Amino acid sequence: MAVTQQEIESRLWDAADELRVALPEAQYSSVVFPLMFWKYLSDTWEYHHQEFLAENEGLGDLSAEEAREIEYRDYQSFEIPFIYPDTVRERRASWSSILATITQPGLGQRIRASLQAIETANPDKFSRLFGSMTWTSEEVLSPEVLAAVMQTMDRTPKMHEGNMSHDVLGGAYEYLLKRFSDGSGTRAGQFFTPREVVELLVELLDPKGFESVYDPTCGSGGMLIASANLLKARGGRGYTLNLYGQEAVPDTAGVARMNLFMHNLTQFQIEVGDTLKDPRFKKPDGSAAQFDVIVANPPFSLKWKPWTNDPRALGGVAPQSSADWAFVQHMIASMDPKKGRAGVVLPHGVLFRGGQEAAIRQRVLDDDLLEAVIGLPANLFYSTTIPTCILVFRSRDTKAEERRDGVLFVDASKRFTKGKNRNVLTDADIADAVTTYHSKFDSNGNPVDADGDGGLAARFVPAAEIAANGYDLNIGRYIKQAAVEQEDLGALIDAYNIARAERRITEERMFKVLAAAGIEGFDE
Repeated sequence: MAVTQQEIESRLWDAADELRVALPEAQYSSVVFPLMFWKYLSDTWEYHHQEFLAENEGLGDLSAEEAREIEYRDYQSFEIPFIYPDTVRERRASWSSILATITQPGLGQRIRASLQAIETANPDKFSRLFGSMTWTSEEVLSPEVLAAVMQTMDRTPKMHEGNMSHDVLGGAYEYLLKRFSDGSGTRAGQFFTPREVVELLVELLDPKGFESVYDPTCGSGGMLIASANLLKARGGRGYTLNLYGQEAVPDTAGVARMNLFMHNLTQFQIEVGDTLKDPRFKKPDGSAAQFDVIVANPPFSLKWKPWTNDPRALGGVAPQSSADWAFVQHMIASMDPKKGRAGVVLPHGVLFRGGQEAAIRQRVLDDDLLEAVIGLPANLFYSTTIPTCILVFRSRDTKAEERRDGVLFVDASKRFTKGKNRNVLTDADIADAVTTYHSKFDSNGNPVDADGDGGLAARFVPAAEIAANGYDLNIGRYIKQAAVEQEDLGALIDAYNIARAERRITEERMFKVLAAAGIEGFDE
């Protein structure tokens, strides 16, 4: 009987829920995803192993080496090796083999040894896949909790192609990502961009078959997967895309690799490192490698160490206080000169901040690299409630004729549905934004086919007008209906008074502790 999406998601969440006695929800992913992927690999390997045995009953006279050669040549696409070989503790590094030992001491050590053995045996596929694996230490996670998680996850139906599709498996992985993000608060922004924002960004850039797609701050890999899914939904073959990503956090990079495998996407390369400081995708001459499509949701207004001499610094160097434009400069340098396009989600400050950022903005506009600015609603993200925007760039001289020497402004800031923790874009909101982006515009820059009942306010603005406004890209300058949401003054005053009262209580507690310890000299 086919496995339903709801069934596998429910079982996997039950396994994650076993961690509630030991870890905050923000840390569930570091345990659940490696275990889930290990089970997927083990179930898949065992499925093909049984196929091999069933179809080769007459090969009993073969040596172990000959049988292994046939199995790995014709049936298996990766190896599940043995741990502790040639000792009394020797056993295969598979889920079922280790599950059989959960009552024995050293469970975490055996799991760690198994995952490391799989990485070592498959360096081209699974190198550094499982992350730091600190959770296998008994100081982090007790054997009892770890055993409970494994036992509960083992009730999940077999995760192999004979029992469930990759669509179901990938969907289950994304379900867990979303639930972990919902429970992680602002920390989720480090590795998870809301799916609807990803879908909008990818639809705007429209990846084609056999193109390269690159995410310089890839997190859990959602934008790369969405690119393949969009191509597949349009009748193409998602697996023909060449997917590339870089992620600064090793454990998150492992989550991305597992996520891609779960979606049956194998043509990818995920590297670990700081993209601004140490870009891992380079040409032989050391310059940035170039791609057809670049997508990113970098950390907003990140403090960084500015470049001193870097060819990516188009128009200048972004200030230490904010790396927003540095990420844009990296993405522009990474665009293929013939058909490269890039889309990035950033805070509204990039549109109008002065100083070094203004100089960079002017150069980008003078070179006619910016195609569109799309204002998004506030409170879409896990990490911030501020309104954001999407900037779309195209390589020099590759804009459509009617889009040259100007920028398209779209106001989608009022199109959302309120959710429990954040606002959400519906499918209709995404479709309207994409339709507006593709609209034709008259000589005054207004949409020719605007929908007065539900269409988005938009205007194509000539470069000369933007230059006359000091290269300010604030959407409200060009679309009168647009206005970035202002904080309610009463709410701000209330929040300030609450914070002030909490600080006073904390200080009083601190002074009492210091006095009790005989430490004096602090004035209240």
